[in-house]
Amino acid sequence: MTSPSLTPGAANFSVDQRPSDGPEQPIFSARPDLTPQELLTAYRNMLRVRRFEEKAGQLYGMGYIGGFCHLYIGQEAVVTGMMMAKREGDQVITSYRDHGHMIVLGMDPKGVMAELTGRRSGYSKGKGGSMHMFSVEKGFYGGHGIVGTPAPLGAGLAFANKYRGNDNVCLTFFGEGAANQGQVYESFNMAALWKLPVLFIIENNHYAMGTAVERASAQATELHNRGRAFGVPGREVDGMDVAAVKAAGEEALAHVRSGQGPMILEMLTYRYRGHSMSDPAKYRTREEVQDMRQHHDPIELAHKRLVDLGHAEDELKAIDKEVRETVNEAAQFAQDEPEPASSELWTDVVATKG
Repeated sequence: MTSPSLTPGAANFSVDQRPSDGPEQPIFSARPDLTPQELLTAYRNMLRVRRFEEKAGQLYGMGYIGGFCHLYIGQEAVVTGMMMAKREGDQVITSYRDHGHMIVLGMDPKGVMAELTGRRSGYSKGKGGSMHMFSVEKGFYGGHGIVGTPAPLGAGLAFANKYRGNDNVCLTFFGEGAANQGQVYESFNMAALWKLPVLFIIENNHYAMGTAVERASAQATELHNRGRAFGVPGREVDGMDVAAVKAAGEEALAHVRSGQGPMILEMLTYRYRGHSMSDPAKYRTREEVQDMRQHHDPIELAHKRLVDLGHAEDELKAIDKEVRETVNEAAQFAQDEPEPASSELWTDVVATKG
C-alpha cells in the first residue's frame, strides 16, 4: 500500500469566478504563514496535545483509563490551526477523538484527565469518559461517540446562531469515515437550504477505523466536494501544516460568517497510533508510519521553522519541559482524585413520564 498523499489541491479561483462543475468556490488567497509569536504559540499548543495524549496512552496501559480511548497524536495541527482562526463566541463540536480539541480550547488538563480516569472532578463528573466531555464556558459541545453525529448537532448549533441573529459560527469536526454517513448529507442539505453558519471540517486521517479511505469511499481523494450537490463549496488543506490550516480556516470562516452558508474543509492529516488503544493497526506498514513522522510531522515542522527564525534549541526544550510538567501534574491529579459517589448514578438523568 502506498503512503497517503498529503498534497492539498491546487485549485485557485478569483472571487468572481465559478468552476463549471459546481458551486462558487471561495479563493484561499492568504499566504499560509504565521507571525513568530503565533508560530511559538502554535508549537506550544501542539506539544500540549501530544504530551497529554502520550500520557493518556500510558495511563490506559496501566489500567487507570477504561473503555474506549482514541488518541489524537499526529493530527495536532488541525485543531491548533482552526482554534487560532476562530473567534470568541464560535462553538466547537467533534466526535470521539476529542482530547486535542479540549486542550487547545483551554479546558483544564486536570479536568480532562480526571474525566478520562472516571474521577468526580472530571468535566462530566467522571461519568462520561473519553468520548463525552463538554464545556459550555469554552464553547465546546462534545465529544460524541456515534459516528457522524457532530454534523446534525453542529448544524443545530448553527441554526440557533442564525435564529438569535448573532455572528457566531459552529466549527463541526468529523472524520473521513463519518463522511459516508447519511445524516451528514442531510445536514449538508439543511445547512445549505437555510444558509446556516456552520463550517464542516473533515479530519481525513486516511484509515477511519481501519480501512483505507480508497477502499471505502467513492472519489476518496475529493471528500471536500461531497457537498457540491447541495451547493456547499469545499477545499482541501494540508492538515499537517498548522500555518496552512490557520490560513484556510480564516478564509473559510469569513465566507461562512458573511452569510453565504456552510462550507467544507477537508484536512489531510494522519494518526500515528491505532484507531483506538485496542487497535494494533496492522492494516498499514511501520515504514509508512515512519515516513509520515519523518517528513510530515506537524510539531517537527513548527520546530524547524522556529529554529530558522532564531529560537534556540534550549528555549524549545524548556517549553517541552514545562508542558511535560503540566501534563504530569494533570495525570497525578487524576490518579489521586476519588471516584464519584454511588449516588451520582441518579444525578444528571433526564426522565419523562409516559
